[in-house]
Amino acid sequence: MAVPDAVAGLAAIPGVRIAAQLGEPSPDPSPSVGSLPVTPALAKLVPDGLRRGTTVSVSGSTALVLALLAEATREGSWAAIAGMPEVGVVAAAELGVELERLALIPDAGAEVAAVLSALIDGFDLVVLGPAIARGMQAPLARRLAGRVRNRGAVLLAAGAGPGADVELGVSNRRWRGLTDDGFGHLEFRDVVATRRGRGAATRPSTVALRLPGSGGAVAAGEESAGHGLREVAG
Repeated sequence: MAVPDAVAGLAAIPGVRIAAQLGEPSPDPSPSVGSLPVTPALAKLVPDGLRRGTTVSVSGSTALVLALLAEATREGSWAAIAGMPEVGVVAAAELGVELERLALIPDAGAEVAAVLSALIDGFDLVVLGPAIARGMQAPLARRLAGRVRNRGAVLLAAGAGPGADVELGVSNRRWRGLTDDGFGHLEFRDVVATRRGRGAATRPSTVALRLPGSGGAVAAGEESAGHGLREVAG
């Protein structure tokens, strides 16, 4: 399929627009102290929301990355995702992301530092793809962290990255809906999410989630989630 045809097909999806159709994100985000909201299902995992000026790493789940953007974009914040060409807008919408306030940059190109700096200057939430997070050298990570603090943005690294203030991880993925012999319909996925942070400000915690829940969005799970479920890859 030709590139123009592919772009036209994506633009036909409700809520999806090409770059030329996007409104301007806030040109001068306030660095004021505060937090960006998260959906209620994630309140136990990040009880203070996404604190402005911080860097958060998310390992083991693209769905959790998208779920963290949902409430903030619905409340008017802008988000950008760089270096994650596999992210689907349909999945993002199901997880609650407001597509009109989401910018996708599949390939940050050779000038990664300049691209990320510009995104931090213009967006409330900036997501780094796994390859960018893995390849980032400590000096660049420190510069970007300083810029994030000054601009009052939130930097989300999809995967382990240097210097994260908060580390989120997902494990024990189990799908509900299959019988013991493997038949049935997948209804939702139980996962265990963990949070760790630097210093005494962030206490380690473990939370059961349904990611995705039965309606596609993230939902609170049962603390005993996982018993009698069949493990399914992904």
